[in-house]
Amino acid sequence: MAMALVFPGQGSQAVGMGRSLFDTYVESRAVFQEVDEALGEKLSSLVFEGPEDRLTLTENAQPALMAVSVAAMRALQAEGFLIREADFVAGHSLGEYSALAAAGALGVAETARLLRLRGQAMQAAVPAGEGAMAAILGLDAEAVGALCAEAAEGEVLSPANDNGGGQIVISGSAAAVARAVAKAPEAGAKRAIPLTVSAPFHCSLMAPAAERMADALQMTRIAAPAVPVVSNVTALPTTDPAEIRVRLIDQVTGVVRWRESMEYLAENGVTEIVEVGSGKVLSGLAKRIDKRLSAQAIGTAEAVKAFAGGRAG
Repeated sequence: MAMALVFPGQGSQAVGMGRSLFDTYVESRAVFQEVDEALGEKLSSLVFEGPEDRLTLTENAQPALMAVSVAAMRALQAEGFLIREADFVAGHSLGEYSALAAAGALGVAETARLLRLRGQAMQAAVPAGEGAMAAILGLDAEAVGALCAEAAEGEVLSPANDNGGGQIVISGSAAAVARAVAKAPEAGAKRAIPLTVSAPFHCSLMAPAAERMADALQMTRIAAPAVPVVSNVTALPTTDPAEIRVRLIDQVTGVVRWRESMEYLAENGVTEIVEVGSGKVLSGLAKRIDKRLSAQAIGTAEAVKAFAGGRAG
């Protein structure tokens, strides 16, 4: 029975996340301390105490979610579960960085600095109010692609996240997204929901951010991960550091192919999905994408102990 560990992306953050890990495991506490030192500020205080509006800022949410995921992974290791017991790892958008850090391809401090830069670069790429995102429910990828092509009218508009379970997020100029939301019902969508986001992620408007990440990643040492990492942009696994670097750059403007990533895992023997970090978004999606996948979320000390105890038993 093969297993994959998956790591959540933006939107899974919550004030107080990771607190029980910090309080219970010295190994988890060390992760938060390393992130604080890398960023030169007490991000851990923001994570544990808020305020929520500051935690939600892209430049804070990205390193914060990574810190909680890696802290949970270190707690699992303290309980005897090693990363090599998984057959694959994957992460949703910024979660791919968490997966790489958990699998030893990136150092924790380096990952925190990269994600702080990534958040700042993505925010700075498009002036506030000029971009938008929306979730289209009930259409397949081909239909959403056609909707984007019709609504673009010469502006940027494209699928951004194929999350599975009939949910595809689109991204682009604010006016084009608004047109797509208006046209979605006649295209057969069940719902079209504008998202409260600070920038239009995963579309060509993010090209300036991709350039900044390319510069930073060229200076970053990436090791071969302990287990294959399924890339967002290819939905295929790799352990090659050079390919990982390219995929992380491509990811800034590319589609997060999450549905296909989960389908790849299911088709290659994975039956167990373990979401490591804050929230339960990805474990919920996994079960909707492929009924062969069982899924659970591990983001608290209690969940870590239950998982480790279940495996020992």
